[in-house]
Order: sequence, then structure tokens, then C-alpha cells
Amino acid sequence: MKKAGFSLIEVLVAIILVGIAIAALVAAGNSFTRANAAGAELATAEFLIEQIRELTATLLYDELDDFVGADGVESFCPPIDADRTVLNDFAAFTQQVTVKNVSGSDLEQVVGYDSGFVRVSVEVILNSRPISSVSWIRAKY
Repeated sequence: MKKAGFSLIEVLVAIILVGIAIAALVAAGNSFTRANAAGAELATAEFLIEQIRELTATLLYDELDDFVGADGVESFCPPIDADRTVLNDFAAFTQQVTVKNVSGSDLEQVVGYDSGFVRVSVEVILNSRPISSVSWIRAKY
């Protein structure tokens, strides 16, 4: 007469399968957490870029040189918003703003004189790691 129940080998196989499934779920959870953190960092960086874009859109063309630091780059850490208010909640982030004169016939070519066109570039950095950067052209006219 045969006894009802599982053999030792069947129990071991079931435990191994459950263990593999749990390990896969833990790994997937870690991946989702990292992806969520990267998405939050990117969303914050895009927000900080838009703040500079809005600020430069409201400035007169001749006021854009306010963003030209000693080395050609103006850094804001903690970052600022469109009203130049310091955003202390984002103190780990840095906004680097570069304003360069560009040729009116070739917007990629940097020139040393006021051509009527400037390229504004913003790079957002988190703990010395670049997160996002954007450039746009601003015309004098």
C-alpha cells in the first residue's frame, strides 16, 4: 500500500522553485526602485532647466550677459527659480548656465562679438554627475 504525501525530493524541488521566485522578485523590486529614483532625478533636472528657460525668456536681450561668469559659466548651487529665488529643497543639484554669442548665419558657430543671437545652455548636475542639459537660441530682435 502506497502512503499519501510528498517525497523528500519533491519538497526540495518545490523549496528551490519558491526560492528562485522570491530572489527574482527581490531583484525586480531593486530594479524598479533604481528606475524610479532615476526618473525622479530627471524630472527634477527638467524642472530646474525650465526655471532657467523661463527666467531668460523674461530678461531683455542685453541682460543675458548676467549669466556669464568669470570662466564663461554661471553656477547656481542651490539652484534658482524663474524669480531668482533660491531653491534650498534642491541643494544637491547645481544649475550651470552658459551664454555664448553665435553667428546669425550658423547658429552652431560661436563668435566673439554681439551678432544678435546667443545660445543659452543649461546643465543640471547632481552630486558631480550630469543629469540633463539643454540649449536654445535667443535672438535680439
